[in-house]
Amino acid sequence: MNKQRIAILLSGRGSNMVALAHQARDGLLAERAEIVLVASNKPEAAGLSKARELGLATASIPSKGKRRAEFDAELLALLEPFAPDWIVLAGYMRILTPQVVRRYPGRIVNIHPADTREHQGLHGYDWAWESKLQSTRITVHLVDEGLDTGPILAQRAVDLHGCTSLEQVEQRGLAVEHGFYAEVLDTLFEGAAQAPGSA
Repeated sequence: MNKQRIAILLSGRGSNMVALAHQARDGLLAERAEIVLVASNKPEAAGLSKARELGLATASIPSKGKRRAEFDAELLALLEPFAPDWIVLAGYMRILTPQVVRRYPGRIVNIHPADTREHQGLHGYDWAWESKLQSTRITVHLVDEGLDTGPILAQRAVDLHGCTSLEQVEQRGLAVEHGFYAEVLDTLFEGAAQAPGSA
């Protein structure tokens, strides 16, 4: 079975990328996925150095001061030689332009730290904390041309009872994210491998 080739895009510390890398190396995704590139719009992103430590190919294209269309044209040119089957967003803090979404239709996946039907955009855990929620939901969804409006693939609840700080909310959420993302991707890649015309 051919493995799905994935490129991971991140902007920060890369904790989800690290979790996925371990799952791809000897975990749930070991038979299904190969990480061919980890890229960032921030050259200083901690996730890039973590990816290098894991032996993964890395690249960065600074986005500061560039128009979205200009940056995304550079991003597409960067991705092309790696021929990814999927683009996996892991803390990527930019909205992809239609030119990227249309290049990889139904093949861009994001994890969002809230129910996308209730909260879109940044600071999902801040929203949960400030709203005094007793539980929140992590959402894995396909990326469309809107902001966190793509089809929901799966959601998982996070119990926030007893949390006394935003940090605790984030810790509980990330503990769920790191396993949940791989589970959803495993199901997604299994379906792709079984689709008509696939290798």
